[in-house]
Amino acid sequence: MEEDCKGRGSLPDHGCVLNRVTHSGGSLPYRGTPGEMPRSNSAHGPYGDKRCRSCGKFESSCTTSKHAASLLVSAKKGSQKTKQGETKKKQVTRRRPLMSKPVDDVYLTWCYERPSYDVEEAVGMLKKFQELDFTHPKQYVYINVFLDMALQKKKKVDPFASTVLLPYRFTDETNKVLVFTENEQEAEIARENGAAVVGGVELIKWILEDEIQVDFYVAVPAIMPKLIPLRNKLRRKYPSTKRNSMGHDIPKMLQLFREGLEYTVEDERVIKTRIARLDMPTEQIVANLKTVIHDICTFKPSTYGPFVQKLVIRSSTSEGLLLNLDGLLPQVEKVEEEENPEDDEEKPIQESVST
Repeated sequence: MEEDCKGRGSLPDHGCVLNRVTHSGGSLPYRGTPGEMPRSNSAHGPYGDKRCRSCGKFESSCTTSKHAASLLVSAKKGSQKTKQGETKKKQVTRRRPLMSKPVDDVYLTWCYERPSYDVEEAVGMLKKFQELDFTHPKQYVYINVFLDMALQKKKKVDPFASTVLLPYRFTDETNKVLVFTENEQEAEIARENGAAVVGGVELIKWILEDEIQVDFYVAVPAIMPKLIPLRNKLRRKYPSTKRNSMGHDIPKMLQLFREGLEYTVEDERVIKTRIARLDMPTEQIVANLKTVIHDICTFKPSTYGPFVQKLVIRSSTSEGLLLNLDGLLPQVEKVEEEENPEDDEEKPIQESVST
């Protein structure tokens, strides 16, 4: 019958299929319905696919969920192995920094530790860079402060914003400040000290409709219960004693927020702000820098260690210079309890009585 089928070149009526299953003993003809896969006791099918352990069928015809799950697991294992192999290949030996300092100004940066400078030396270098590069002499001086926000256990210092009044101003720009008060005398004092807008509850509607836009908001304590509708609108600019934007001393608050420098924590641990102009004397630039650093350190108790981890200074057109923190951070005053001689005399007496 097999020979007849070969001679004719077509399938007979009884459905003979000319597929053969290879066994160890040779090849045997298979009789079955057209389109049906040949059954075999071997572990591999005619197309090289394996049998499913759950249903016994070949992988190409298996539709059970168990087999699909086993395929997913095997695929994940294979991907993990490939990733591990790629990471092993990508591992490159790290270059250890050399102990000695570079001889001249041209060297490979990754072979040496990053140099750090004192504040006065760094400011002098920035001034020299400006002269050599023929850049604008009145460009701004910036600092990048990297903070350690960790507290006890898993707690951290929340990102904050603050305004500080610098000892030496470096710009003629002033901020617009709005003063909330319903007292006519306080309103007159606010206008005399440069308030952009002064008013009471009637300003709430205009602020909510964005008809009034200023940089800072200041208020007296008496009007605070009436300003609650503005809490979600103003957010961190909402008047509060923590930010020194609520109080009775209106002239002092206006001076702080009209002429002060505002800085915020970015990326959860970095502060980037300008502190001076490059054409200012070195002493004034250093004084402004120390004022900002001391204000930043007030947001974390000194008992948890130094707040500032790294400090970089630069100008608008120069590279960043790493600063030495010695002498810049506020010193922690250690209070030593002096024991009175009278207390020392009382101790043995108390011990004798207790025994």
